[in-house]
Amino acid sequence: MILRDLPPPAMLRSYAALAEAGSVTAAGEALGVTHAAISQQVRALEAHLGVALVERRGRSVGLTEAGEELAVAVTGGFALISDAVARISGRGEGRPVQVTTTPMFAAYWLMPRLAGFRERFPEVELMLNPSPHRLPLAPGGVDIAIRHGKGDWAGVDSELLVPSEYVIVAAPELVQGRRIAQPQDLLGLPWLQELGTNEVDEWLASQGVTEARTRVQTHLPGNFVLEAARRGEGLAATTRALIEEDLATGALTVLFNRGQVEEGYFIVTRPGPLRASAAKFARWLRAQKPAAD
Repeated sequence: MILRDLPPPAMLRSYAALAEAGSVTAAGEALGVTHAAISQQVRALEAHLGVALVERRGRSVGLTEAGEELAVAVTGGFALISDAVARISGRGEGRPVQVTTTPMFAAYWLMPRLAGFRERFPEVELMLNPSPHRLPLAPGGVDIAIRHGKGDWAGVDSELLVPSEYVIVAAPELVQGRRIAQPQDLLGLPWLQELGTNEVDEWLASQGVTEARTRVQTHLPGNFVLEAARRGEGLAATTRALIEEDLATGALTVLFNRGQVEEGYFIVTRPGPLRASAAKFARWLRAQKPAAD
C-alpha cells in the first residue's frame, strides 16, 4: 500500500458520506458541513482521479460504474476503521448487539434457543429485529444478520449456520381424503406465505405449476405462518429445521420435499473483527449449528 498515492482523506470522507447518504444535502448533514463543501470535495476527487464518479440528475445524484466501485471500497474501508476505533477505545460496547433475521426464523429457531445465550452471557444485551427485508450492516447499527440464501452476498462475510431442507407442509386435517401425488394436486388449496417473500410462487413455478390457483394466498408475518398452518388454514413452504417438533408430534406433515439445496441460513457480518459483545453472540450461534450426519 502506497499511502502517498491515495487521494486526501477529506475527499474520500466526503465521497463516502455522499455514497452512503444518496444526496449532497444529506451527506453534508451527516458530516456537519455545507452541501457546497461536499460538492467541492467530490469534484476535487474526480479531478484527482481523472474519472467521473457522480452523475448529477437535478437535485439528486447517482454514481457512475467507477463511482460504484469506489463507493464499495471507501465505505467498507471507513466501516473497518470505525469498528477498529470503537473496539480500541471501548466505544459502543455499552450498546446492545443488534441482530436481524426473518420473523419465521426468529420465532421458530432463534427465540427458543436464546435462553441458553442469556444464561451463558448475562452481561450482553441483545436487540433482535425480525424483518423480511435485508437490513444493512453498518457501524453503530446492525452487527449480525442471519440471512437465507446461498451466502454469496457482496461486501460481507457469511458462514453457513443451518442448511436448508425445503419442504411444503400442511396440517393433516387440511389434506385428509385428498390424493396428493404431484404439485398440481395442491391447486385449489389455500396457501400461506410470509410477507415480503415469494417462496410459494417460486416453488410452484419450479414444479411447472403456473395455472391460476382457485383460492388466493394469505400473506402473514413469518411468525404467524406456521401457527396458521398448524390450525389447518393453509399450506406453507418452510425449512425442516424450523418444524422438527411439529413433525414429531404430527401437527404438520410434509407433502413435498426438495431435499438439501444450496441455500441455507447464514451468519452474516461485515468484514473484519466484531466488537467483543457481538463476537460472543457469533460464537454462541456457531455452537448451535446442527451436528453433521
